[in-house]
Amino acid sequence: MDGARAHDGIDICNDDNSDQRRNSPGMEAVVHKYKVVPPPKQSTVKKIKWKLKETFFPDDPLKNFKGQPARKKWLLAVKYFFPILDWMPRYKLSMFKSDLLAGLTVASLAIPQGISYAKLANLPPIIGLYSSFVPPLVYAVLGSSRGLAVGPISIASLIMGGMLSEAVNPYADPTLFLQLAFTSTLFAGVFQASLGILRLGFIIDFLSKATLVGFMAGAAVIVSLQQLKGLLGITHFPKRMGVVPVMSAVVRTTNEWSWQTVLMGACFLSFLLFTRHLSIKKPKLFWVSAGAPLASVIISTLFVFVFKAQDYNIKVIGKLKSGLNGPSLDRLLFDGTYLDITMKTGLVTGIISLTEGVAVGRAFASLNGYHIDGNKEMMAIGLMNIVGSCTSCYVTTGAFSRSAVNHNAGCKTPLSNVVMAITVMVTLLLLMPLFAYTPNAVLAAIIISAVIGLIDIQTAYHIYKMDKVDFLVCIFGFLGVIFISVQGGLAIAVGTISIKFIRYLHTDNGQDIIYC
Repeated sequence: MDGARAHDGIDICNDDNSDQRRNSPGMEAVVHKYKVVPPPKQSTVKKIKWKLKETFFPDDPLKNFKGQPARKKWLLAVKYFFPILDWMPRYKLSMFKSDLLAGLTVASLAIPQGISYAKLANLPPIIGLYSSFVPPLVYAVLGSSRGLAVGPISIASLIMGGMLSEAVNPYADPTLFLQLAFTSTLFAGVFQASLGILRLGFIIDFLSKATLVGFMAGAAVIVSLQQLKGLLGITHFPKRMGVVPVMSAVVRTTNEWSWQTVLMGACFLSFLLFTRHLSIKKPKLFWVSAGAPLASVIISTLFVFVFKAQDYNIKVIGKLKSGLNGPSLDRLLFDGTYLDITMKTGLVTGIISLTEGVAVGRAFASLNGYHIDGNKEMMAIGLMNIVGSCTSCYVTTGAFSRSAVNHNAGCKTPLSNVVMAITVMVTLLLLMPLFAYTPNAVLAAIIISAVIGLIDIQTAYHIYKMDKVDFLVCIFGFLGVIFISVQGGLAIAVGTISIKFIRYLHTDNGQDIIYC
């Protein structure tokens, strides 16, 4: 564009018809020059103060406290830390019907998922149910999201099981492994709560969409491959989670395959995938997909019990003790030998579970037209895991699959988490002996059907069209997870996006700003 050079390298043309006059015979372009006045200079201290405020307090959390009497300030402070005191006084009986239905529906998904994900973390199945009992009760008091359903998730379970297995064999020394799991959960909770208290939530935002898409897809592949042990009936399986060692083990152990297990696993996996596809095509039938895992467990358990299928190479869970989870404070282990691995595991699982929990909470809050405080959610999730580590639970967060079911079932408040927890409690007290004949193949099928939705090809293609560098970040994260390790893939993806960010900060395109 033609035009005179204005002050500080900025061209300003305030006449919309200047191009027409410039091209008209005998007419010259009329360009008005304006001097752009630079903003007033600020001291370094003021700049730092402004930057810190924008980083740590962009939402001005104390604005509601200004000008209020002391009693009102105390009341607002208590409500801030205990959101249940904000919504419970306004709770209506008409809401309970929706929360009751949602809680029961989520429980039908939480029970088989809890058992399955605990096995994925190399923990006793009962720990998965414990983790679906205490943490939801804590979140109902401290959480600000109305629709977030709390429990263990596949990715954090996989990471915890994989990282701790590098230090201790979960089958050779299950007691020590359990101690490390509880300790890692404590560190995860402390890290998560600290992020919220110190208002450092922007750190998890550094995990870009591309990073998460690649990482989640790679983790979903690894989780699915790990389930080949249950689907094929293999006894000897590698500890490493890479695609190469897993597939090598599958090929080398063909003599251990059980056609009965393969047939059962394939049938129930097909059933679960069909119900999932049906619920996607017809959202009103969400309850079909939500109830399919529990239905699969019940049907397969009855089949094994009636036909004595365990005598025909179909491996089952075995006897599970009944009762509620006791305190595990005395099981926390801070021995210097294992302190490094528990802290690392807590940090990685804490970041991943916190990222999913906050993202899911924000997504469903947006759908329902309200806002949640990310830092408050971090404190709630962190305190939930701290309490969980002391009550025989491992890392939990707001799970996407459960929250989607909770939302579709019409939940109104966090009370649906309480209903879910009570249902799990009844299961722990009365129904545990019934799971003794549940086949491992069905649990493997439940995990695969749950994580397959994490492979988001459509979003990856959209990233490719929008930004090739972000697409490389996505690919590097994916390949790093499946060929190196879950934590290695995450580190590669974050490292790549960091290089892009640093390059962006130091890039000066040198172009003038032109306003017309």
